[in-house]
Amino acid sequence: MRFLFIAPLLAALPGVAHAQALTFDEALAHAAANAPSLKARLLDVDARRSAATAAGQLPDPRLGVSLENFPVSGPPAFTYTGDSMTMTRVGISQDVPNLAKRRAARERATADIGTSEAQAAVEERRVKVATALAWIDLAYATRRLAAIDGVLARLRELAPAAISGVASGGVRPAQALEVRQAIAGIEDKRSEVAADVERARAALARWTGDPDPQIAGDPPEFAIDPAALRAAIERHPDLAAALARTTRAEADLTAARAEKRPDWSFDIGYGRRAERYGDMVSAGVTVSLPLFARKRQDPLIAASAASAGAARLEQEDMRRALAADLEAGLADHVMHHEQWMRARDTLLPLARQRADLEIASYSAGRAALTDLIAVQAAYADASLTALDREAVVARDAARLVLTYGSDNR
Repeated sequence: MRFLFIAPLLAALPGVAHAQALTFDEALAHAAANAPSLKARLLDVDARRSAATAAGQLPDPRLGVSLENFPVSGPPAFTYTGDSMTMTRVGISQDVPNLAKRRAARERATADIGTSEAQAAVEERRVKVATALAWIDLAYATRRLAAIDGVLARLRELAPAAISGVASGGVRPAQALEVRQAIAGIEDKRSEVAADVERARAALARWTGDPDPQIAGDPPEFAIDPAALRAAIERHPDLAAALARTTRAEADLTAARAEKRPDWSFDIGYGRRAERYGDMVSAGVTVSLPLFARKRQDPLIAASAASAGAARLEQEDMRRALAADLEAGLADHVMHHEQWMRARDTLLPLARQRADLEIASYSAGRAALTDLIAVQAAYADASLTALDREAVVARDAARLVLTYGSDNR
């Protein structure tokens, strides 16, 4: 009777690979094509480029029509021909902002494009990393679920034997309950892992646009090159975005300084008078006089200069933050990799060996049913621990390479 349920326990805990729809690279491609946040950023780039065409252009000319010097008192009151100064006038005027101001507007438009493009690159990187982590989470959660199902199948094979053992007197009634308790504990763990599967699937659905995404293939293997990752920080999208914000702040400073230069306005008009007086033409030039810069332009220049200085400091802070985060991530990756190696090469083989020895002892009548249950649960824990640690290593590698390294693996 013992060998009827001992034999299945000799098999190693299997991992089940589901034949599903999306490979890792396909998931990234779907996310790049379907993520709404990325599409929004790309549309913003188009908007900035379109708006840049109008930057630095002259304002629209203005057409004016007026009745001038119309008498309202005296002998010629309310007559159009009674006074030589009365006329209807049609004129066109054109404002001409100073050249520095127009150049600053074009520089600001170019900076806006650069900022928008940098933000799109940041969003593209964020979508790629989030999709990669969601795919990896789903892959390993699925593996954990399959592993737990295998454990439950083996524990359930013990239940009939335990009942038979009680009937034959070889097993105490209390020992038979150990199997049911162990199964309940593993089922609780299965519920947690099943929830992990659905959470990962929901996260992947967010990025790929597939309402029920499935995965195919093995998790990717990323090679970690610390020197290359450190060198790539200067090309990081977050740092590029900070640089673009600095450029935009400097363009604002240039525009503020341009306000101290005078603007011009030109106008020309044609005046129609009574026939006996003849028509008139007038032309004029108007220039602004920034005479009170200390209370008007200078405070704005100082504010823009402070903003530009803040942007430069934020850029340096971003560089340091990225470097610190990279070093912390590399340290965590080394730690997690070492823990995974211990679980895979030491803890799991020891748990397997212990299970084999305990099964042999039970077969020889030197171990109790509770010992078999305990060793099987311990082996299940070791298997799940190894999977958990492998998943952490895969997440670390994906985050480091996709966040700091090249887009190509």
